[in-house]
Amino acid sequence: MGAVEKPAQAVAQAPMVALLGNPNCGKTALFNRITGARQKVANYAGVTIERKEGQFTSPDGHPFRLLDLPGAYSLSAHTPDEEITRDVVAGLRAGEASPDVVVCVVDATNLRLNLRLVLEIQRLGLPMILALNMVDVAKKRGIVIDADLLARELGMTVVETVAVQGGGEKSLLRALDGMWPLHETKARPLAAIDAVPVEETQREVRRILALVSNDSRDTGNLSEKIDDVVLHPVLGPAILAVLMFLVFQAVFSWAAVPMEAISGGVEALGEMVKAGMADGVLRSLLVDGILGGVGSVLVFLPQILILFFFILVLEDCGYLPRAAFLLDRLMGGVGLSGRAFIPLLSSFACAIPGVMAARTIQNPRDRLVTIMIAPLMTCSARLPVYALIIAAFIPNREVGGFMNLQGLVLFCLYFAGIISAMAVAWFMKRTLGSNRQQPLMLELPSYHWPHLRNLAIGLWERAKIFLSRVGTVILTLMVLLWFLSSFPGAPEGATHPPIYYSVAGMLGRGLEYIFAPIGFNWQICIALVPGMAAREVAVGALGTVYALSQTGDELATQLEPILSQTWSMATALSLMAWYVFAPQCLSTLSVVRRETNSIRYPLMMAGYMFALAYVASFLTYRIALAFGG
Repeated sequence: MGAVEKPAQAVAQAPMVALLGNPNCGKTALFNRITGARQKVANYAGVTIERKEGQFTSPDGHPFRLLDLPGAYSLSAHTPDEEITRDVVAGLRAGEASPDVVVCVVDATNLRLNLRLVLEIQRLGLPMILALNMVDVAKKRGIVIDADLLARELGMTVVETVAVQGGGEKSLLRALDGMWPLHETKARPLAAIDAVPVEETQREVRRILALVSNDSRDTGNLSEKIDDVVLHPVLGPAILAVLMFLVFQAVFSWAAVPMEAISGGVEALGEMVKAGMADGVLRSLLVDGILGGVGSVLVFLPQILILFFFILVLEDCGYLPRAAFLLDRLMGGVGLSGRAFIPLLSSFACAIPGVMAARTIQNPRDRLVTIMIAPLMTCSARLPVYALIIAAFIPNREVGGFMNLQGLVLFCLYFAGIISAMAVAWFMKRTLGSNRQQPLMLELPSYHWPHLRNLAIGLWERAKIFLSRVGTVILTLMVLLWFLSSFPGAPEGATHPPIYYSVAGMLGRGLEYIFAPIGFNWQICIALVPGMAAREVAVGALGTVYALSQTGDELATQLEPILSQTWSMATALSLMAWYVFAPQCLSTLSVVRRETNSIRYPLMMAGYMFALAYVASFLTYRIALAFGG
């Protein structure tokens, strides 16, 4: 596969190859293997469903465009993702013709489920190639598939691929070269699919399988043996709880050394700047605004990467769908199905992909409730706030000889978010209408070892997202906050730090009247405002505010000792309670607006989350004071 650059016009006129298949068949891995870095991601017109398109040059030098369609089990669409896939293949989307070639990717270990979609697409009359993926896994299990006989039965080219191995795509590229030159073909109407009953399609699948596949020597699926334990009604939930508990313990234990290194580096850089520059506005901007703000957020990168490492490992090895099944009964008790688990789990990274992932839920009411509770999952933007307060007020000691107290508190905060989301879902399902529960139908992929390449790419992408926010949104807001916190200066004879008399100080003291009942001082009130753009900005904002609030030469990259000296325990607990329910950032509200096509639901979300946050903080603060906090 060459990497020859083609003119933009030639690329635009290159044939379009559409990758299509069931979820978990390795389709996206094959897409990444073929296109490499030559891909772009956007949304389909009118919807927030991701459109991933790339380009490549075949071994014979022919240019192609490659489109990775959303996973589908059938062209009889039941979800927005399947509707997009159906419309693109059938050429029903405005301004977009049918693909020139459809590459149907199937899991060689699960042909019985995958072949129905192949037969449906075949009825549209488009040129097709069947990519028999995961043949390495099938051979290891003793499953024998006669690819030549399968090609004759289907009347199309069949190639074997291994998407996770280098060179595993070569047979597919050679097959595409063999179809050159491609002639324009228009898909038949979708009625061609509906003309054949599903029962007849399934009989044809069974007939073909009986001819081309022999699983009599199947050594047995190790995944089934593992599932006997992992999906056990008693052991399964216990294993899930232990896994989640260990993850949050590791977030504090493993991250300690790199966090200290980053903190020491930022502090040393601040001392260098202070030593090399005369006292003035520019030095204050660099030390107090940029280093005091951005440095306070950057230090939490190791904890975020450790959390995502575990999430990516569990996702890549095939455990997450099992967790959905384990939680189906629990979620059914509040009127949701286990299918909501994946969107809610995605919300631990960020509520935005969680809200967008809810489109795979068939029931519109279930989908709406999942969107409304997704922000209650503790997203990674809250982690810096939690970590800062926990480090300042919770002792770093063992409990019971094997648990870290700080990790235990973090686990409780995440658990509080989950419980509150379930409570809100229970309430909404009984106020929004029918609470009829739909049965969960979800494919369980085979277990396999996580692929290091996928883990590395996932962590690198998460690090880039975090660092880009630090270098753009957070940096911009910190500079703006520094400016508002520095001007106008203190009058002659002032008894308070200069920030007290600044624009930000006036705003903070005004908001203090609202937030004083829950224990927030004017410095915290200042930090809450830029936190509406991105929650982790609150940590940087506190760094800037307290840097400008110091009367000596203390550097605000060390926020923990400053907060532990100036806040009461009741205030710290109240702020943690606030962030369990904290009103959603503006970017998430805008995505909710697009997904629901209504301004009503983002306003409802912001309103109920603010009310919950205020009530929870008020109760926490008053109870903590009653117990001497």
